[in-house]
Amino acid sequence: MLLCPKPLTWTFTDDTKVHQGVELEAPPSELEREFHTLFNSDALLFLSELISTFQAEVDQVLNLRVLRKVQLDLTGELPGFLKDTAHIRNDPSWRVSPVPDRLHCRHVDVGDLSPCDTQRLIIGLKSTAQGLQIDFDDGNCPTYHNQIKGIYNVYQAVHNQFQDVPPISQAPVLMLRPRAWNMVEHNMMVNGREVPGPLFDFGLLMFHNAKLLLQNQSGPFFYLSKVESYMEARLWSQIFFWTEKKLGLPAGCIKATVLIECVLASFEMEEILYELKEHSAGLNCGIWDYSASFVNKFGHRADFLLPDRSKYVDMEKRFLHSYMDLLVQTCHRRGALATGGMAALLLPRDKASDLYKTVLRTVTRLKLLEIKAGVDGFMVYDMDLIEPMQKLFQLHSHGQNQLLQLRADITVTPEDLLTMPAGGVTLYGLRYNIAVGVLFIEAWLSGRGHFFYLGKVEDSATAEISRSQVWQWIRHQVRLEDDGTVVTRALVSSLAEGLKEDLKAAIHCQTSRDKQRLMTAVSMFIEIVQKNVFPEFLTTYLNLDHTFLSSQSQHENGQPDMVPKARL
Repeated sequence: MLLCPKPLTWTFTDDTKVHQGVELEAPPSELEREFHTLFNSDALLFLSELISTFQAEVDQVLNLRVLRKVQLDLTGELPGFLKDTAHIRNDPSWRVSPVPDRLHCRHVDVGDLSPCDTQRLIIGLKSTAQGLQIDFDDGNCPTYHNQIKGIYNVYQAVHNQFQDVPPISQAPVLMLRPRAWNMVEHNMMVNGREVPGPLFDFGLLMFHNAKLLLQNQSGPFFYLSKVESYMEARLWSQIFFWTEKKLGLPAGCIKATVLIECVLASFEMEEILYELKEHSAGLNCGIWDYSASFVNKFGHRADFLLPDRSKYVDMEKRFLHSYMDLLVQTCHRRGALATGGMAALLLPRDKASDLYKTVLRTVTRLKLLEIKAGVDGFMVYDMDLIEPMQKLFQLHSHGQNQLLQLRADITVTPEDLLTMPAGGVTLYGLRYNIAVGVLFIEAWLSGRGHFFYLGKVEDSATAEISRSQVWQWIRHQVRLEDDGTVVTRALVSSLAEGLKEDLKAAIHCQTSRDKQRLMTAVSMFIEIVQKNVFPEFLTTYLNLDHTFLSSQSQHENGQPDMVPKARL
């Protein structure tokens, strides 16, 4: 543990804890004990040093994202495999470092596990899953309360403070997923600036848990969200080495799985592995954030019009199965594990029902495709799917992983990765996307990072693809397959209005506050999908929006009767 040479002295105002360039907001109500456990003087010193050391590099990678987008827009070029790094791809000799024993089998992880949900976390710790994705990103709403509660819950799990829960050495491994680079933490400032969300999460998680996880051969293990280039992987590698040295840990003990959620990153997978080769736990592929990235990067181009996801987009389509094939081939060629996305379907409670059998067959069919493609594991949300999916792996693969499946039978080209599927837009798909987008915003205004709708769990990934498609369909004035109606802002607004009763039922709307929050979410959704310039991330947009911030301030200050108003 990092020791401070002398005790730090802090100045307290009504709302803020201040010391030498560090400002930290006072704890949310009822979390004083958790706050003071996490933010002791040594932890704050470590966190401030971490942020001060890497803030400039974080700024640089975010600026490089902007530069890359501008270059693509101005030139009309398409991404491809980089010429400058061809020597890395063409060198057959390098491999990533071996992973610890507890990562050899990654068959089934539980996904979207919001760490502030204590009950679900405890159930997960008692489960037979190989791992738990402790998700501070897609499945989590990053309020100050949720971050502190979530990080403290991880602390309790690692320090075996939950009753009737296996010790951390016997529980599923914790795959800690900090926020992505696009997110900031509003409640802490270092050197006059709000701090990067991922460094806030990563720093606290490492400082309080890394040594104990290492002693129990159970970590520290991470997921890295929304990495767009090998330069961002290089930054994470530098952060890992710096942290290991600072905390007196063995170099290379941190292991991380990179989620390939951006089309640009799919052309740099080998380079990403190379930059993280001492720390790599492999790469992960998913469907919705990745699909949404096409709209993010190329949505204004008619050639990249993405058809109705509810009817025409799945992992069997050329651009998605090529992405998964290339990820598996790349990982296994370099000795790294390749994992697939999360099954979002929820099993009905009645195991004897026809619907239960239908849902289980659907999940089985989709996950069997991934196993046959060579993945070493994937995620489920519903913990009742853990056992049947583990059995599926046992039936259709051999051993702890499929690293020996090198997939030398395939060649993936840029055209394979960039060919949009054929298909149009349906009224059902438009209504579904509107509903998911609105309900996600309503969930965030309520302090929740995911919700349930029509038998599925929905999170920021499905919200991203939903609002992205609606924005793109308005921009290109597409016509509905049903009757030729043009998708316009007016049509979307009318459909949203018509969905209100269904949406009220979905959120179990009971009070005037519930109703007002839903109306606010509708207004914010319409605002987002009519923007002239596509907002890069829905979560960034919300996290910087006064409506969201004021709603969270009210929740955390115990003002339940105040209702956030939509911006005009």
